[in-house]
Amino acid sequence: MKHFRYIFVALFGLGLLFVNFACVESDQGKNFDSSSDIVVDDQKSSVFRRIWSDVPTLDPHHVTDTISATIVVEIFSGLVTITPDLTVVPDLAESWVISSDGTIYTFYLRDNVLFQNGKKVTAYDVEYSLERALSPSTMSPTAENFLGDIVGFDAVMSGKSNKLAGVHVLDDRTISITIDQPKAYFLHKLTYPVSFVVDREDIERNDDSWFLNPNGTGPFILHEYIVGEKLVLRRNSKYYLEPAMLDYVIFKLSGGSALAMYENNEIDITGVEVADIDRISNVNDPLNSEVVVGIPGFDLSYIGFNVTMAPFDELDIRRALAMSINKPLIASQVLLDLVIPANGILPPNFPGYNFYYNEINSGNEYNLELARELIGNSKYGSNVPRIIITVPGMGGSVGLDLQVITQVWKDELSLNVEIEQVEWATFLDDFNARSFQAFVGGWQADYPDPENFLDVNFHSKSQLNHTGYFNHNVDSLLEDARIEQLWETRKLLYNKAEKLIVQDVPIIPLWHSGENMVLIKPHIKGYRLTPLILPKLRFVYIEN
Repeated sequence: MKHFRYIFVALFGLGLLFVNFACVESDQGKNFDSSSDIVVDDQKSSVFRRIWSDVPTLDPHHVTDTISATIVVEIFSGLVTITPDLTVVPDLAESWVISSDGTIYTFYLRDNVLFQNGKKVTAYDVEYSLERALSPSTMSPTAENFLGDIVGFDAVMSGKSNKLAGVHVLDDRTISITIDQPKAYFLHKLTYPVSFVVDREDIERNDDSWFLNPNGTGPFILHEYIVGEKLVLRRNSKYYLEPAMLDYVIFKLSGGSALAMYENNEIDITGVEVADIDRISNVNDPLNSEVVVGIPGFDLSYIGFNVTMAPFDELDIRRALAMSINKPLIASQVLLDLVIPANGILPPNFPGYNFYYNEINSGNEYNLELARELIGNSKYGSNVPRIIITVPGMGGSVGLDLQVITQVWKDELSLNVEIEQVEWATFLDDFNARSFQAFVGGWQADYPDPENFLDVNFHSKSQLNHTGYFNHNVDSLLEDARIEQLWETRKLLYNKAEKLIVQDVPIIPLWHSGENMVLIKPHIKGYRLTPLILPKLRFVYIEN
């Protein structure tokens, strides 16, 4: 996404890129909930309002982006979840037992779990959901990465079987999952949407559009969705844990100036853009008292290279581009210190973060003279092919940082560089197909384990390795780390792998997000700024 998820251009321009994408154009303007005749009255109901963008998907087994994930985690749920304090806790399951060899997980479902239409959730629903996610007909872009530890996943993905050999329903409330090797992070993986439970009858009744009126299990129901206008969530009164305190959450999709909408009381929360920093920081401005600062997110913004395409099949070219970027200067002068320059991959305060390597000596520090030498000594010499960097967008301006970086490449390295914008859905398709020569990308952690950054994005066999990167030593280190049970040893393995990856430059790490600065209306209580995307809207309430 999730992580959760790809957070493309999450820091270029300092904000998630919200691109209007009509999920089902033929249904535009249609209400998708049978109870949508209920009028949402902001004055009489407990309503939380925010600006958002149309979601690429509401199918949890297809989620690859933060825009979709933020909605999906509120409508659906899985066996386990992550709390706002980043602890893995029971969700649909009330408990679990792990075998002595660490390969068999037996989950015991809560007795009071219902789908949103009132139908009871059973272990057979969990089994169906896992098999549906891995089915080749589902075409999930994340299933192998997050469910590929389960015994028999390859037979299901290849179409040789429709049953997962490692999943056994013991009774209506008990299910066991067998994985190929003991892996310390397996429970964390089950918090990702591709593991979420869906209703088989719901899907088979209308396979093409079931997710527009989904029968989920989460704390909120999709009440209304009008493409390009609004998406409304309604409290699920049948939720098996403590119900949400909000009646509705309204995601406004029509765009406009977020700050102006906030000041006009049209929305209750908004991020702070670079252009507004000076104003918001002024203690005499009325909005200053509504600023909330949260911990930095677990994320990375980067420029990625397809290492199988010219000129990025040449390490010296990749190194030269990395060494020509003065990250501290751009972070300070262009992005006003709202980001942290990234030399490594893992973000600060994330498990496995190596202070010395990430902040003192990564080997690719700014050195313009050496960058020119590397290009001159490369096999391309003065004939470096044109470079096209693809970013998701709809013709608007790109981030100032990217403009500065590409201008340096043109002026100081004499390279022919172009920036190409591609509509969001097309970008995702081509990104997953490894069609880009170079691209702007980002990653937000799905769970707090280095495997989610390093193995998922850089192992040569990973579905989500979008650069085509391969290093045998990196693969070996990552594979050893998968089954290592001692944290200090795992950490060392990941540190070694990260160092090799950065030296090989399949991506140029640019920024980790700094402290999150947002404006939140004083009557909104319980909203947590978290470094991961996780279900948290049920904790929000209105204080009149």
